[in-house]
Amino acid sequence: MVQESRKKEILKILDEHESLSVQELEYRFKVSQMTIRRDLTDLETQGYLIRKYGGAVKSEAVDSLFSFNKRLEENGRQKEKICRIASSFIEDDDVIFIDCGTTLFRLSHYIQNKTRLRVITNSLPVVSELINYSNINITFIGGDVVGDRKASYGDTAERLIGEYHADKAFIGADGVSLSKGLSSYDEKEARITRKMAENADKVFLLCDSSKIEKNSFYRFAPVSLINVLITERKISGEETSRYRDNDISIITKTEEE
Repeated sequence: MVQESRKKEILKILDEHESLSVQELEYRFKVSQMTIRRDLTDLETQGYLIRKYGGAVKSEAVDSLFSFNKRLEENGRQKEKICRIASSFIEDDDVIFIDCGTTLFRLSHYIQNKTRLRVITNSLPVVSELINYSNINITFIGGDVVGDRKASYGDTAERLIGEYHADKAFIGADGVSLSKGLSSYDEKEARITRKMAENADKVFLLCDSSKIEKNSFYRFAPVSLINVLITERKISGEETSRYRDNDISIITKTEEE
């Protein structure tokens, strides 16, 4: 088992059992203690666990990896600001992709007054939020529905996305880095995100500032895939310049603010 897959499995075990020991992980994965300790150190650095003598216990961050409802509660104010900014780029008659995830779900709150808008999404909460608005046309991407994540994934979903073209894609990621690109905790989510971006004229990444210049488990696309990065607060002038040098605009407020 490769390192990233093993670390993902470690987090799943932590989610179920609250704590674990180096010895039991060594036995389970058939690797050395040194390898397990290195994995735990990496996961602690990312904030997913707390190292204890002989093992580790999970941090609150692990809970949010596996549940839409738990992630929805996190950083609500930041997500609302990001989505308010993003909505200013959506116009009447647009065809847009909306990725799954809690930040993207909040975007649906800000587009209900648009007319003749076509929304293509794999997110069940987005569909539920917009379904009663006759001014918005919704295309739900089918596939394998994952209950905890409230979204569809898999080969069927990816194929269906490839049959559509959008003016704009609004996507999320667990990390974005100029050197490493876009990354996600979950490969199946990342594949959907990439497919949406590849089939849109312009790509907006909605990302709170804690994820900028951070990396997650699965790197799924170069940073050149996005055109605009929308976040809730200003980042350093040096970082902003580096992103602009890569033809990526960073937006932290609406034109009215």
